[in-house]
Amino acid sequence: MASASTEERAALSAADIATPAPPQTPSVTLRKPTFTTVDRLRPGTSGHTLTVKVVNSKLVLQKARPDGVQLRQVRISECLVGDDTGTIVFTARNDQVDIMKEGVTVILRNAKIDMFKGSMRLAVDKWGRIEATEPASFVVKESNNLSLVEYELVQVEGQ
Repeated sequence: MASASTEERAALSAADIATPAPPQTPSVTLRKPTFTTVDRLRPGTSGHTLTVKVVNSKLVLQKARPDGVQLRQVRISECLVGDDTGTIVFTARNDQVDIMKEGVTVILRNAKIDMFKGSMRLAVDKWGRIEATEPASFVVKESNNLSLVEYELVQVEGQ
C-alpha cells in the first residue's frame, strides 16, 4: 500500500475544507392576523389580536425599583379599553403606559387574559406588541364591561 505524499495530503485536505453552500432555509409564510372582539375574550386565553379604543387610563403604581446600580422606574396603569362589543380593563406596564392615553386607538397583538381577584384583565407581555393606529370609526359599548364579571375557580372531583 503506497502512502500519499505530503503534497497530495495537503491538496486533499484543502479540497475537503472548501466551504459548503449555506443550508437552504425554508421560506416562512406569515399568516394574516385574525382580529377578535372584546366580547369573545375568555379567562386563561392568549394570542389575541384586537383593535380597541382607550376609554380612560389611570396610573395605579409608580415607584423606583433597584436594577443593579441604578434605579429603574416601574409604572403600572389600568386602562379601560373597548370596541363596539364591550370593554375590559387593560394593564399597561412601563413603556406601554405612554401609548395608552385616553382617546387613542391601538392594535394589541398577542394579548392575553390574566385573572386578578376573580376578574379578567387584558395584558400584553414581552411577546406581544402595542401599536397606535388611526382613530377607529366604532363607538365603544361601555355597558358590557367584561372586567366586572367575577369568575370562580371550581375544582372538579375525580380528575
